[in-house]
Amino acid sequence: MKKLVFTLLAASSLVFTNSATDAQAAFTSENNTTTTAYEAVQTLETNEVNEVVEVAAAKATAKSGTYKLKYNTNVRADAGTKYKVLKVAKKGATATATHQKKVGKQTWYKVKVSGKHGWVLSTLLTSTKKATAKKPTVVKASNSTVTSKAVSVGLSLKGTPYRFGGTTTAGFDCSGFTQYAFKQAGKSISRTTLGQFADSVTVSSPQPGDLIFFANTYRPGISHVGIYIGNGQWVHSGGKKAEVLSVNAPYWGDKFHSYKRLK
Repeated sequence: MKKLVFTLLAASSLVFTNSATDAQAAFTSENNTTTTAYEAVQTLETNEVNEVVEVAAAKATAKSGTYKLKYNTNVRADAGTKYKVLKVAKKGATATATHQKKVGKQTWYKVKVSGKHGWVLSTLLTSTKKATAKKPTVVKASNSTVTSKAVSVGLSLKGTPYRFGGTTTAGFDCSGFTQYAFKQAGKSISRTTLGQFADSVTVSSPQPGDLIFFANTYRPGISHVGIYIGNGQWVHSGGKKAEVLSVNAPYWGDKFHSYKRLK
């Protein structure tokens, strides 16, 4: 009987020991599983953070330019008001930009200011680059407008005294007369008869506003000029005053040389 009881006690002890061992093994396995899962989450979170940092860094693009601070300005560790203020730069300080980054609707510049690198809001900066003044657009009058007006001016000068070397309404010589009429019409031409002859081209069918030249008047060669006004007539300053004549008028008809158009 005693032997039977001993045998039963030994079997019970063995079952308890195996159960305890299995429980410990199960706990260890569960603990290892929990640790592995935790480490996986940590790794994933770390990777996600790294990815966020990389994305944020990728938003910064190159930027160049020199600026002045409009106000005393916070220079921050990164783009955004949530980042640490590295220093307060003084109003009027020069800031040299190296990068820019868009944060929401705001643009931030990475700058070097007073020896410190950091980020400032772009609206707090003003460019030091001077605006290039645009050259005024000069609208040239068409040839037809110029010549038409030159004819009108020439006709308005009828009766003005002839004066050798004259270039004003106090008195004109022939080339001074034509120069003045075209200047009032918006076109600058040579002062002399020979200069006006050289700056024009010969035409066979004259139009009002073309120049008319005469030769061998008071000197050999080209020596007189006027303005053709159409219908075989021309206006000039010669003799005693500015007047309108026929191309075939006595004296002048024999001295006619050519019609020419200003270039």
